[in-house]
Parts: sequence; C-alpha cells; structure tokens
Amino acid sequence: MKCITGTSNRVLEVDLGTRSFSVYIVSREERRQWLGAKGLGLKLVYDRMPMNADPLGPDNMVALMPGVLMGTGAPCSGRFHAVTRSPMTGIMTSSSCGGPFGMQLKTAGWDGLLIRGQSSDPVIVRVDSEGVVFEDARPFWGMNISESQKAMVHGKESALVIGPAGEKGVVFANVASGHRFLGRGGIGAVLGAKKVKGIVAEGGNFTIAPASPKAFSRVKKRGNAYIQRNETSAVGLRNYGTNMNLNPGNEANILPVHNFQAGRHDRSFELSGEMTKDIHDTRYHTCKPCTILCGHSGNYSGTRMPVPEFETTVLLGTNLGLFDREQNVEFNRICFEQGMDTISAGGILAWVMEASEKGLVSTALRFGSPEGIREALMSMAAKEGFGAEMAMGTRYLARRYGGRSFAMEVKGLEMAAYDPRGCVGQGLAYAVANRGACHLSAYLVALEVYFGLLNRHSTRSKAEFVCFLENLTCVINSLQSCQFTMFAYTLEPPLSKYTPDFILSLLMRYVPKLAIGLMDFSLYTRLWTSVMGERMSSAEILKAGERIHVLERYMNTCMGISRQDDRLPERLLTEGRRGDDKKRTVPLEKMLHAYYRLRGYDRNGIPEGKLLKRLGIKAAG
Repeated sequence: MKCITGTSNRVLEVDLGTRSFSVYIVSREERRQWLGAKGLGLKLVYDRMPMNADPLGPDNMVALMPGVLMGTGAPCSGRFHAVTRSPMTGIMTSSSCGGPFGMQLKTAGWDGLLIRGQSSDPVIVRVDSEGVVFEDARPFWGMNISESQKAMVHGKESALVIGPAGEKGVVFANVASGHRFLGRGGIGAVLGAKKVKGIVAEGGNFTIAPASPKAFSRVKKRGNAYIQRNETSAVGLRNYGTNMNLNPGNEANILPVHNFQAGRHDRSFELSGEMTKDIHDTRYHTCKPCTILCGHSGNYSGTRMPVPEFETTVLLGTNLGLFDREQNVEFNRICFEQGMDTISAGGILAWVMEASEKGLVSTALRFGSPEGIREALMSMAAKEGFGAEMAMGTRYLARRYGGRSFAMEVKGLEMAAYDPRGCVGQGLAYAVANRGACHLSAYLVALEVYFGLLNRHSTRSKAEFVCFLENLTCVINSLQSCQFTMFAYTLEPPLSKYTPDFILSLLMRYVPKLAIGLMDFSLYTRLWTSVMGERMSSAEILKAGERIHVLERYMNTCMGISRQDDRLPERLLTEGRRGDDKKRTVPLEKMLHAYYRLRGYDRNGIPEGKLLKRLGIKAAG
C-alpha cells in the first residue's frame, strides 16, 4: 500500500456527456489560498462553470471534496464537502457530510471529484485509483436509498446515492453516504438531472500520513483532550446528541412551534434528547473517526433506528405541533429512504398547514395532527398531485398561492430550528448566509442563548461576530473537520477557559474586535501545519476563510443576489411570538448595514473591487 503525505493534490474531472475523465493537479498556491474541501471546491467550480449555468442543466458542476484532514485520524475528520448551484435557490449551495464515501475517495488517491455534463441514460460513476468507469444504472433507477446502497456497493466500496426524490427533481432532494447526507439545497436533484444514480468509490490503495508526524500527534492529543473535557461535546452531544438543544431552546422561547408562530410548547420535552436516551436505549451511531459521538440510534418498537437530529425533530415535530417520538422517527425514515432534506420537508409541511387553515390551499393537513403527513411526504418524493407543487419548495408555493408573510425561507431555503426573535444575531446570520436560511454559516445562537455571552436581544457586536464565525466556519469546512469541534477548540484553550464569563461577555459585547483577536482557534492552524508541512499563521488561515466566504458571496451576486435577498421572513420582522409579552421582532436593517461595512460590500451587498483585489479573487469575465 502506498502512502500519501498530506494531500495528493490530484482531482478527477469527469464529463458525463462524453463519458471521459482527466486529472487536474492542485498547485501549492491554490492549496494555501483555498485550503481544501469547501474552499477548493468553490474555486475549482468558479474557474470552470458559467455563472449563468442552469442548476439542472449540463453546465452545472458538482464538486465532491475531502479535506486535508481526511484519512489522518484527526479528531472528527471523517467528513467531505459538496459544492454546486442549487435548483432550490438558484445560487451556490454547499454541504458537509460524514459517512464512508469521503474516506474511500481520499484513500483511492483523489483529493476531489468534479462532475460536469449530463448523461443520456441513468449511470453509476465508479471511481478507483486508476480513474473512472461508467456503468448502466437503469436496473437501480427507482430504488430507495437503502436498496440502492445494498445493490451498488460491493466489498469495501462506499457510495453516494440519490433516492426517488432526486430522480424526480425534487428541489430539496439530498444525497446519502451511509446514514449521513449532503442535506441542503437540492444536490440530489442536480445529480438526478445528470442521471447519476450513484457514485461508488473503492479506496484502500493509499494511506494518508501527516508531513510532521510528531507535531501532528501532539496537536491530535490536545484536540482530543479539549473535546473530552468540554461540557458541550463530552456531555451534551455525547449523551443526548443534537437534541440536547431542545429543552434549552424551549426554555429560551426560540423553539419553532406551529410554523414559527410560537417559541415554546409545554410538550416539547417529550422529544428531548434526555427523554429519548431514557426511553429508547440509545447507542452511538456516528461518523468515523469521531471523538464527540453525537450520532445515536435507538430502539423504537423493537427496531433499532437512527435518532432524528435536532433540526429534524423540531421541523417535523414541534413546528408541526407534533410530539410523538415514534411518528418523528417514521417521518425521518421516509425522508431518508426517498432522499429528501428533512428541514425543507418540515418547513414546507408547516407552510401548507397554515395555508390550509387560512384557506389559501385545500388540504387536510393541520397543526397537531399526523394525519396525511406520510402521504404528503410520499407525494412530494414522487411529485404526484399537490405533492408536485410542494416538491418545489415554500418560496414557490407562497408565490403561487399567497402567504408570503408566513413563508419561513430565506433565498428559497427553508429555515432551520431557531427562532431569531429570541436571538437576533442568529437572525442576521440567517439573512446573509450564502446558501439561504442556514444555521451553520454562523452559529451565533450558541453565544447568544446556550452560553449567554452576548445579549440575545441586542444588536450590539452581532455583525462582528457573524463575520468572524462565517470566516472560521469556512476554515473548518475546508480543512475539513466537524463543526462541533468549534466548541472545544475555541472554549477550552486556557485564555477562554479561565477568563470569568462576565469578563468574556463584557469584552465580546463592548470591544468585539479585541475579544475576537484574543480568541484562540490555533488548534485548527496547527492541524493544517502538521499535516501539510507548511506553516500558516492563524491570521493567514482566517484570511483564507474570509476569501472562501467572499468568493461564494461574489458567485451568488453574479447569479443575481443583492441586498433585497438578504432578508428574513415577514413574520420575524413584524410579528411577535406567542408567549412573548414584549412581542419582539428582529431589528435586521441596523445589523445588515454594519455587516456590509465590515465585510467590504457596497450598500447593495455586492463585494467591492478593492475587497476582491485584497483577497486575490479575479472578477468574473
């Protein structure tokens, strides 16, 4: 078995139309500027894809990119990234995924896979250390996710597969790698339009070794130690999974209920991670390698099933007025097998329930009732009846039938499970996130609610921390590490850990630049340096994160995005939550102006030429 030190810098470029492939060699400068995974994927697509490419046409490209940490055994590094133009939003989307596919691609000797063109017939793309072989996928067309995985994968191979929803062009169709997903933005629909049922990788030809083994061993040990002693990662996530957020969210009145009409419900605890652990005999069901162990399975009526993640639990649970764990698992299973994003599916169902109550559409779907939900999910996946319209997303439905005021989406992407009227910085993060209403672009709710370091109802310092977290998140998604490591890697270093919370809070609120300058995220920098054998300072690596974020924004503006799109649903701007006596809304405009100024965007939200020049981004021709 051969050994790759750091990265191979070899990327496969596949053309489905001509059934051919070539190899692109990533330069040292590209690697330092764009790091890998998300960043490098964006840059490679930007250099090759017309900005007016039809998301479901042959010119759209999909980049599948493992990061520099993949295969090294770094904590929580078993993740890869996908980048493409979304059929749901019409702009760029990206997604991070666990599961086995990334490791197989990396150990086959590839640092990325670029897919362009369109096949005339259903196809399987098989990747090994020699390149690509194309196989007939017609026998597998129509299979659900589990059936496809069993039929396509042999031995130690792993696959990315789409379900019936991707084949039918459901705009929020996802892609499965084992029991994990490229979830948001409709990447499954893009592959379905290209007639790609699955991409199978056979790795194991190469081992991955860090350039500086001793330094890597030290930083890996420190990273694991930080994770093991951090309360969020080692206690909350490990014991209760992402549903550790449910009870605190309900207590803070930010848990979506009845399509974001309310922020809490007396029965919400029934879906909590604590109750799930107590009743369903949960066990670990995680990505590999993983130190945090947030993924779980549980015993549901005698069958061991994946425990739904927090976003699924809320969007297909409390936001529909439903609190039955068995039903929640069943709805999650249907979305899994059909290949649909649970956040968007839940957001669409909530809009339809409210629109039905208001007489805008005629369905039997109602808040608090599970009746018809299974059938609605299946009709969406099959694009049959009214399901064909639901399959186009909330924005489409509201434009067609009315109800824009309660369409809970940003840039066409349904909102995740945090009500920003109780954490206004998260509202700014939603509004400006590059892929739409994304909670993972800048997870400000942690600082506002879970750690209480920023006043959650004040606009003070929110623009500064959104910018910082966007940049740092791009670094994490480009190395690529799990975003949950951020809690341990930034809060466990001595300066953060031993500074009293009230002092940290004062610094963050009143001198945010100083507070951000004092934040120690150098463990990510040391991971990069030890794996690649090239020194980068924390300032340089954070600038790379800024470069990646701004490139994605610039690509979006080339696709038509501007200030008018950096908005929130009308409900959040004009209507207070039930249960909030002060009827707070999100004061977006003030924060948005400050954000643009800090980012170097003009008043219309477009990156200015001097910003592009400073970051080394060449303007589109």
